[in-house]
Amino acid sequence: MTPRLPLPAPQRARDLVSRFPAARVLVVGDVMLDEFLMGRVTRISPEAPVPIVHFSGEEHRIGGAAHVAHNVAAVGAPANPGRLVGDDHAACTLRQALADRGIGASGLVVDPSRPTTRKVRVVTDRRQQVARIDYENDAEAAAEVERALVERVAALAQQAGAIVISDYLKGAVTAGLVQAIAADAHARGIPVLVDPKIPHLAYYRGATLVTPNHHEAEIATHMRIRSDEEAAAAARAFRERACCGSVLITRGEQGMWLLDSDREGALPAFAREVADVTGAGDTVIATLALALASGAAMAEAAALANHAAGVVVGKFGPATVSADELLAVIQD
Repeated sequence: MTPRLPLPAPQRARDLVSRFPAARVLVVGDVMLDEFLMGRVTRISPEAPVPIVHFSGEEHRIGGAAHVAHNVAAVGAPANPGRLVGDDHAACTLRQALADRGIGASGLVVDPSRPTTRKVRVVTDRRQQVARIDYENDAEAAAEVERALVERVAALAQQAGAIVISDYLKGAVTAGLVQAIAADAHARGIPVLVDPKIPHLAYYRGATLVTPNHHEAEIATHMRIRSDEEAAAAARAFRERACCGSVLITRGEQGMWLLDSDREGALPAFAREVADVTGAGDTVIATLALALASGAAMAEAAALANHAAGVVVGKFGPATVSADELLAVIQD
């Protein structure tokens, strides 16, 4: 029989969530600025078989590691991400967007040699995407930039109760940065959580928890995951390859599988209705970090993250979950 992880008692869950606003989580990784150019389409261009979009407005959102920080800030906890930006207008827009969401920007390190990662989407009034333009340089940070980022993160980590590394393969996450974070966190006894990209799997040695989705886990282990038994085997293989402490495989509508040092088991999905899964992984790792920084055991943190994911996938677009929303779903 497949082992199921027990849910924390409602009072224990409420106690943990009530501590979230006092938790301090440092988010390190690749930041992005999502820009949406919106308009109405009525005809096809005579110059080429493409739609003509009559511009009606634009919107900016923060993405990547910045969205993880937004999830931390959504429960009232202080968030101050450490990551790279360019010396450009997009960086100014990003700083303002962070400020608007109550997120500090002192962890940003400027690299004049690269643009701030920006994804521009042309979207119709029916939310259909016409085109996307990416501004980015995914080369790893040069040695002097890496040193500046390590120093900035080390200073911010002194006040952190947990550290999240959000890797999007855009250059901020290097082997040297991760190893410096892991060594410092181990010395201070705080957890390091990684939202991974498989090409960097060897970088995550020493992390407390790595959270691949089931596609990433399949690629990393060369194993198929269609059942709880297969998820269990893949989690063990993934932990061996990544040389990390624990593994949480997110499996969409199949829930999650946690492999911890003292237990393993499944957590069923809790979503009542799925509207959009965009950014759900950011919500999961942010909730895990907040819970661990608040004194939760790993299984308790996974259960709370599972509840949070069930809330956020019911919203459109990259969304966040408030403490009140999480408490409400726990009560239900």
